[in-house]
Amino acid sequence: MPEHVRINRNRREFLRDSFAGFGSLAYLHMAHAEALRAAATDPLAPKPPHMKATAKSVIFLFMAGGPSHLETFDPKPLLNKLNGQPRPKEFGEAKYQFVKGNAALLGTKRTFQRYGKSGTEVSDLLPHIGGVVDDLAILRSCHGDMVVHSAAQYQLFSGRVIPGFPSMGSWVTYGLGSEAESLPAYVVMPDPDGALEAGQPMYMNGFLPAVYQPTTFRPGANPVLNLDLPKGVDFNERKNTVSLIRDLNQATLAPEDYEFDARIRAYDLAFKMQTEAPETLDISNEPQETLDLYGVGKEPTDDYGRRCLLARRLVEQGTRFVCVVSGGGPGELQWDAHSDIEENHIRMAAQTDQPVAALIKDLKRRGMLDETLVVWGGEFGRSPEAQTDRDGKGGRDHHNLGFTMWMAGGGVQGGQVIGATDEIGLRAVEKPFHFRDIHTTMLHALGLDQDRLNYLHLGRNERLTQLHGSVIQELF
Repeated sequence: MPEHVRINRNRREFLRDSFAGFGSLAYLHMAHAEALRAAATDPLAPKPPHMKATAKSVIFLFMAGGPSHLETFDPKPLLNKLNGQPRPKEFGEAKYQFVKGNAALLGTKRTFQRYGKSGTEVSDLLPHIGGVVDDLAILRSCHGDMVVHSAAQYQLFSGRVIPGFPSMGSWVTYGLGSEAESLPAYVVMPDPDGALEAGQPMYMNGFLPAVYQPTTFRPGANPVLNLDLPKGVDFNERKNTVSLIRDLNQATLAPEDYEFDARIRAYDLAFKMQTEAPETLDISNEPQETLDLYGVGKEPTDDYGRRCLLARRLVEQGTRFVCVVSGGGPGELQWDAHSDIEENHIRMAAQTDQPVAALIKDLKRRGMLDETLVVWGGEFGRSPEAQTDRDGKGGRDHHNLGFTMWMAGGGVQGGQVIGATDEIGLRAVEKPFHFRDIHTTMLHALGLDQDRLNYLHLGRNERLTQLHGSVIQELF
C-alpha cells in the first residue's frame, strides 16, 4: 500500500496525522493542562483507604540500637540455668558481629512478673509498661535479615537493606494523605544524643515525591524554631508575603517538578504552623496531672516524656505518622549493649518505661487508642551469648534471628502473646514474623493493601513490602 494512504496503526499516529498534525498539538495542550491540574491537587489531602480500616494513624516508638528481648518481654529460665556454658549444638548456629565462636551463654539478672488479667510476663525493667500489658499484643517471634545496624534499620523502615527506598511513614502518607492542615503529615522526633548509623535516609521518602518526606522536630522544649511572627510583622503582611512567593513560584512550576512543588507547599505549611500550630506544640498548657503521667519535668523521663506527649497531640490534630526515637549517638547511648547489658538497659528503660505506658493510658482515656496504632521495637534484639569486655561485665551482641516487638491500639486485641523463640531465645520457632509481616499488618490496620499501595519507579511497581508479607491475623 502506498505510504500516503497507509492506514494508521495506533492512536499516536492518528493524532499526529489528523489535520496536518494539528491533532497532536491539541492533544499535547490537553495533556499539559491535565498535568497542571494534577499538580494543583493537594497530594496530602485525605484519601479513602482501600478497605475497612481499624486505625487512622501510627505512632512508632523506635528503640534504636536493638533492645534485648531476653531482658524485657521474653523470659528464658533455661538460659539462666545454662549461664556460663557453651550453647548446646541442638539449637543450631548463629552469625554475629563480635561474639566469638567459643562464647558462653549469658543469663539475665532481670526478674519477670505476671501483669494484668492476661498474666503476661514482663521484666522488672518495665513495671509501667507491665501495668498496661492488657492493651499490648506482644510478638515474641520477630526476625530480620541483617545483623548490622544500618542495614537492619533500613529494612525496619523501608523493607530494603539499602538506602534510597521510601520509609513506612512516607508510604502511609502517600496512601492516606493527612488530616492535619496546619501540621506536618509525617513527623520524626530523634533522640537528642545524636544521629543513628543509618542516618536520615532511613526516615526519608526515597523515590516518592518530596511532599511525602518527614518533618524532623528538634528535641527539647522548642521542637520547631521560629514559630512566632517576627517583631513588627502582622498576620496580613506575612500572609501577603507568602501568597506573593507562592504565585511567583507556581508561575514557573513544571508539572513533574516534585522537589519544587514540595518546597512551595513547605512555605505554605510553615505559614500555617506560625498561625495555628504553636498551641499544639506547646505542651505547657497540659494539666499538671498529664505532665506528671508522662514524667515531664523530672529526670530521666523528661525528654522522652515530652516527645511521647507531643506525639499524642500531633495525632490528635490529624498527623498521620509519628516516629519517636529512643537512643542516638554512638554505641552505648542507644540500646546497643555490647559491654554491659545491665547498665545500658537499666538506663534506657528508665528513660522510656513511664512515658511509653503514659502514652497508652493517655490515648485510651481520650478515646484515641482505638484509632491509633502504637508500635514498639528496634532493628533487632540481643544475643543469648555473652560479649564480655575487659572488666568482666556481660554485654550482648546484635541478634536478628528472633526478638520482640509489640503493637497496641488501632484495632489490635491486647493482652496476648503471639509467637515464641526457642528455650534460649536464639531463634524464632513458633509463628515467625518477618519485618515485611509487620509492615503488611500495619498497612492492613490502616486499611491499605500492600499490593495496591504501589508506585511506578524505573518501570517497576514498587511497594513497601518487597516480597509479599502476611497479615498477623491473631492481632485482630
